[in-house]
Amino acid sequence: MTIATTFSLRLLRGAAGLAALFALSQPGVAQPRPPAAVQQTMDIGDEPGRVSTEEVSITEGPFARQMVLFRSNEPPGTVIIHSAERFLYVVQGNGRALRYGIGVGREGFQWSGLVQVSRKAEWPDWRPPPEMLQRQPYLPRFMAGGPGNPMGARALYLGSTVFRIHGTNQPETIGEAISSGCFRLANGDIADLYERVPLGTKVIIRHQATL
Repeated sequence: MTIATTFSLRLLRGAAGLAALFALSQPGVAQPRPPAAVQQTMDIGDEPGRVSTEEVSITEGPFARQMVLFRSNEPPGTVIIHSAERFLYVVQGNGRALRYGIGVGREGFQWSGLVQVSRKAEWPDWRPPPEMLQRQPYLPRFMAGGPGNPMGARALYLGSTVFRIHGTNQPETIGEAISSGCFRLANGDIADLYERVPLGTKVIIRHQATL
């Protein structure tokens, strides 16, 4: 290859690079999107400002609130969460439980344990914990309670942890693993659960599927 040819190729490459930069800088030109794996989404899995009314419940399909057969040695009133199954049960006794469909923690944010309901709140405020803010510093530091709040219509706080059973303004996420460890119900369902579960209620979280 001659020196002249090499020089010409370099000019063409340089011109192509400048043309690409120029195109990307123009309005209306589609920008390349990063792979889904590197796109960050809100840990809460909701959209602050999106409104979903308290009346919204899951009324059809497997995640609809319903009475089911349920074997347990726990006393009536105990809350049992089966994360793998995406269900929350309130033990009723006589081999039955009231079952709610829930959303659970995504991969790496699942947990199990025994806690109690330590606090209850209607239309709770949202303060992302420091760990969440460290991962996603663009999140708001505080959001007042209301229909546009990601925490939804009600919240049951679990012991001294940062986790809660709460509502959501995205009921379509029920049945998914999307949160940072909290358990979510549609707003109508969390309002129903809120009235049934007093302070001090025993809550058992089981991550593995039952046999």
